[in-house]
Amino acid sequence: MIRTTIAFAAVLVSSGALAGAPLPTKVGQCATTSIKDIGMRLDGVPDSGDSVTYADGGYQVSYDSIAGLKGAKKGDAVKLCLTSLPQNCPKGDDRGKTYKATDLRTHKSWEEADSEHSCGGA
Repeated sequence: MIRTTIAFAAVLVSSGALAGAPLPTKVGQCATTSIKDIGMRLDGVPDSGDSVTYADGGYQVSYDSIAGLKGAKKGDAVKLCLTSLPQNCPKGDDRGKTYKATDLRTHKSWEEADSEHSCGGA
């Protein structure tokens, strides 16, 4: 089963099928995407935390190191599920959505927000 999942994910990545999947919009909804980039929270600032950008435009960031990202690589297929939406946000400020990501190659998971601050914050 693991080989089938990995092979399927590899086909999706190589065909570009993961790039066009829209981000989940409802809590509990999931989509398959791929890792576009893994980096530091602040460009060029070590120990500032981690960030990950997805092919579908999704993004997660943390002030800390994201343990589940260890071993993840650009191009890895990821199951991305929306786990929470911010409440009572000012109009036009939709920061603070939280997603659980599972790398389909490493089978490691992490849960982080899509911005450093939730809506209405700094």
